[in-house]
Amino acid sequence: MENMPRVAALGYFDGVHLGHQALMEMTRRRAAQLSVSPAVITFDDHPDRFVRGQAAPLLSDNDGRRELIRRVGGIDDVIMLHFDEGFMRTPWEDFIRSVVRDLGAVHLVMGRDFCCGWRGEGKAERIAAWGREHGVGCDIVDQVKLDGVVVSSTHIRSLVAAGDMWEASQFLGHPYCVCHTVEHGYARGRKMGIPTINFPVSEGVITPRYGVYATRAWIASGCVDAVTNVGVRPTFGGDGAVTMETNLLDFDGQLYGQSVRIDFVDFLRPETRFSDQRSLAEQIRCDIAAARRRLAEEGSGT
Repeated sequence: MENMPRVAALGYFDGVHLGHQALMEMTRRRAAQLSVSPAVITFDDHPDRFVRGQAAPLLSDNDGRRELIRRVGGIDDVIMLHFDEGFMRTPWEDFIRSVVRDLGAVHLVMGRDFCCGWRGEGKAERIAAWGREHGVGCDIVDQVKLDGVVVSSTHIRSLVAAGDMWEASQFLGHPYCVCHTVEHGYARGRKMGIPTINFPVSEGVITPRYGVYATRAWIASGCVDAVTNVGVRPTFGGDGAVTMETNLLDFDGQLYGQSVRIDFVDFLRPETRFSDQRSLAEQIRCDIAAARRRLAEEGSGT
């Protein structure tokens, strides 16, 4: 039920990083104390797209964000509200009242920098004061820092764009990942004896640095070591469309139409244009060997 009693964490939660996880840990703890359900209340579009006229490329799409909130944040109840210009202009008190009245929030959890409502006037401390007047509990969670650096989606986006997946995973608290349904590609890898599964890059989601990565693929049967190329296939005169092509190591099967999650572990080399397919195939085999070594160093996936 939409209005069942909840402790609700408020925010966008792009990437579900260590700071977001601190909010969700508090949410689960308060929910247990109050014997109600923990929930996340978020939005289907980033507020910056309306407030600033342009949103930065995100770390995950909506489906990926739901999956991370559930898997990493430990909260199954994810309410995704539609955000548009009308929503942006809603007075903050009206938004908070609707969260309490219509979504059953008896306690709110938010970061210190959270704001909502027209012109961002619903600051965290103001919401907490409103809660004290109306019998609604509120926790404001401080920023999380790692080695003196504030954990933020903005910082992690810069790391992903640079291909620094190991450092990004430290701030995320989990590997950077993409989830998608496997699509049919050109089957060029299969013709070279190195079959791949193909993902497009979701609209509005950040593109990692073009290149080859040691990765892990999560499929229905479990975790499989893999190597992934992100880029435009320059050797084949690509049409400019960015794709992610993943070769699953020691796996022989068909995954078309299935949902797969790719965890990025580390950057191996930049994308390169080769003179012919034979040179490319030789390099891919070197990449596979390098990925095996790196993944062995990293240990098993979780």
